[in-house]
Amino acid sequence: MKQQLVLGPLLRWVGETSATVWVETARPGRVEVLGHGADTFEVSGHHYALVIVEGLVPDSITPYEVHVDGVQEWPLAGRHDPPSVIQTSGSETTPRLLIGSCRAAAPHEPPYTLDLAMNSEGRGVDTLWAHAERMKSEPPSEWPSLVVFAGDQIYADDSSPQARERIEERRAESVDLDSSKVHDYDEYCWLYSEAWSAPPERWLLSTVPSAMIFDDHDMIDDWNISASWIADMRDEETWRERAVNGMMSYWVHQHLGNLSPDRIREDGMLDRLVASDDPTGVLRAWAVECFEAAGTEGGCQFSYSRRVGNVTVVVVDCRNGRVLTDEERLMVQRSEWEDIRSAAMEADGHVLFVTSLPVFLADGIHDLHVWSQRLCAGSWGRPGRRIGERVRRALDLEDWPAFPESFAMFRTLIDDLRARPDPPRSIVVASGDIHFSYAARVASFDSDGPDVWQIVSSPIRNALIPHERGAMRFSLTRSGARVGSMLRRLARGGDTRPVIDVVAGPFFANNMCEVIYESDRIEVAFEQSTSSDGDEPDLNEVGRLTL
Repeated sequence: MKQQLVLGPLLRWVGETSATVWVETARPGRVEVLGHGADTFEVSGHHYALVIVEGLVPDSITPYEVHVDGVQEWPLAGRHDPPSVIQTSGSETTPRLLIGSCRAAAPHEPPYTLDLAMNSEGRGVDTLWAHAERMKSEPPSEWPSLVVFAGDQIYADDSSPQARERIEERRAESVDLDSSKVHDYDEYCWLYSEAWSAPPERWLLSTVPSAMIFDDHDMIDDWNISASWIADMRDEETWRERAVNGMMSYWVHQHLGNLSPDRIREDGMLDRLVASDDPTGVLRAWAVECFEAAGTEGGCQFSYSRRVGNVTVVVVDCRNGRVLTDEERLMVQRSEWEDIRSAAMEADGHVLFVTSLPVFLADGIHDLHVWSQRLCAGSWGRPGRRIGERVRRALDLEDWPAFPESFAMFRTLIDDLRARPDPPRSIVVASGDIHFSYAARVASFDSDGPDVWQIVSSPIRNALIPHERGAMRFSLTRSGARVGSMLRRLARGGDTRPVIDVVAGPFFANNMCEVIYESDRIEVAFEQSTSSDGDEPDLNEVGRLTL
C-alpha cells in the first residue's frame, strides 16, 4: 500500500501532560497518536492534521507511533532509528534548549556539503543533521528539551538548485517569474518538504519539541524593513500573491504547532478549517487580511510563550508585527507588546526571550543602525532620506536599534524584570539572522539584578563568505565602534549603545547553540558541524561558557 505519511510527524508543543503532533498526509483521513485522533484538513490540495495528545504523565518519556486510517505509517519501514518519543516536562526537568536559525536547503552530498568559499553551491554541513546523528547514540536524558528555530527555516527568495529546477519545469514559459523565488502555495510546500524530509532530521523533529518564528527569508529578503519598502513591493505585480501564499504556508507549517492546546481551541482557526467545505478559502481570506494590515497596528500577531521546566520561553515576532506608518515605527505593535510584556513579567524561574533579529549588538553595528534610521527620519534632509533608505536596504539595517522606541521598550521591560522583588534567575535574549554567533553580557545594565545576556546562534547552514566575515569582525573592534559613533553623532543620534562584552565568539561556520539550565548554573555551548568525507557529520565544540 502506498505510504500515506507525506511529511512529519513533527512533535511541536509539549507541556507537562499534553503535546501536539503535526503531519501531512497524501489524502484525507483520520490520524491517530497514542489513542488520540484528528481529522485532516485540506489547503490547496495538501492534507494536514494536528493531533492533540492529552493525559500524559509529567517528567515521562512515552514512545509513540502514527496511524492513518488505522494503518501504521510511522516509524517508517526499513529505518533503524531510535523510537520517536514524547518527553514531557515537569519539576524535575533540566531544560536543554537547542537554538539556531538560517538553514538553507541542499542535499547532504558534495558539492553542497563543501564550504561556500570552496564551491559556489556549497552550503557546508547541516548542523541539524549533525545533531540528529549524535542524538542516536545518546540517552534521552541528554537530548534537547526543545529546539528553537529563530527564523529563516526556508529561503523563499533563494531556493535550492533542486527547487529551482522543479519550479522551472512546472511554470509556463509565458509566466515571467524568477525561479529562485517561490510564488504559489505548492512551491512554498516544496521548500518545507526539503527542510524536513531528510531521514535524520525527520526523526529528530519527531522526537524533540520545536518552537518556530519566521524572519524575512521565510517570505522575502528585507520583508517589512520600512514603510517605503511596503509601498514599493505593493507596486510589484506578483508580490500580493506571493505574500498571501507565504502567510498561508507559515500558518500551516510553523505557527499552528507553536500554540498550546488551550490556545488552539481559543483561536478556533483549526476547528474552522477541519469543519469547512472550503478550508483553503477560509485560510486565504485570513491571509489576505494579514497582507492588507501589514505595517499597521491591526496586523496579525504571532508572538507566543511556552514553559519548559523552570524556563519561560517568550518568542517575539519582530518581522510581521511591525508598525510602519508616518506616525510610528515600531518593531512590534503595541497590543502585541503588551502580551509579550505580560508573559515575561508573570514568569518565574528563568526567562528566555527569542527574537529573530538581535536586540543587543556591538556598539559599532548598533550606532550604524541608529545613523541609518536618523537619516531616514530626515536628519540630513530629503537627500539624506534617500541615502539612508538605500543603505538600510543594502546593509539590512533593521535590527532592534533601528527601531529606537521599540529598543527602549525592550530595555524597559528588562529593567522592570530585574527590579521585581523576585527577579528571574536569569535573563537571556536569543536571536539569529546575522550569520555569525556569539554570547555577550550586556554591561550597560546596572549591578542590581541578574545579568542580561545576548546569545546569537546563526547559521544552521548558510555561512558567510570570507570577505563578509572580515567585515563583521571589524564591526566588533574598537575601530568599528569609533566609526559607528562618528556616524551616529554626525546624524545627531542619541547614545543608546548597550555596551556588550563578547565572551564567546564570533563563530562564522555552520553552528547551533545549546543552553543547558542546570540547578546551580547555566551552561552555553556553541558547536560547529563538520564532515571529513561528506558522509557522516561531526560536531566540534568551539565555545562554552557558564552564565
